[in-house]
Amino acid sequence: MTARTCRAWAIALEGLGGHPVEVETHVAEGLPRFVLIGLPDASLGEAVDRIRAALNSTGHALPARRVTTNMSPASLRKHGSGFDLAIAASILAATGLIHGGGPEGSAHIGELALNGAVRSVRGVLPAVLAARNAGFERVLVPAECRAEAELVTGIEVVPIATLRSLALHYGADPDLLSEAEEDAPPQRTAPSQAEASTAGQAPPDLRDVIGQEDAIRALAVAAAGGHHLYFIGPPGVVT
Repeated sequence: MTARTCRAWAIALEGLGGHPVEVETHVAEGLPRFVLIGLPDASLGEAVDRIRAALNSTGHALPARRVTTNMSPASLRKHGSGFDLAIAASILAATGLIHGGGPEGSAHIGELALNGAVRSVRGVLPAVLAARNAGFERVLVPAECRAEAELVTGIEVVPIATLRSLALHYGADPDLLSEAEEDAPPQRTAPSQAEASTAGQAPPDLRDVIGQEDAIRALAVAAAGGHHLYFIGPPGVVT
């Protein structure tokens, strides 16, 4: 196998807008290693292990060669796990499982689970809007986010549930892929003890909130007047 470079596209969110990010993967001779460059943050750096496991679960392990994935522009900081799908698509193309030019004309949004399932991510709506404004005619999104993505007109939305379905979308030979666990429909699990204990109880009420008089008044005024609210802070610690 000769050295090969293939690319796909992702969207980096910045505020309420987004920018297209070119994801290039180069596969060449050398010590087996998977390197991710292009100013990724910690969660994106973990994509190396997520994608490696997802590829194994799909029946297409990384080759015993040096795999380098670059995300450009390098000056733009990339954060979050929504780049997984684009990285995986470029790897599938660079390793020859799919046509090298397949992923080049589409934007990709989604996180990969270890078993190859494509998980939803935050910010799908602004990401799809940014993809359309950047000139893309097609965007691949997690199947769970299809309804949200289709709120944007003027761009084709392709729902992707698994890494296997991504490979098949780009023309991979089904015989080269494994029938992984993620293809089975999800099973409804029995409710936990905590869920069972709260069944039938009244919904939470603002009267139960102690020591947040200003916040309660702001919520009441906003609800009465139909005003917008602006929350700042990580989940559970909103100010």
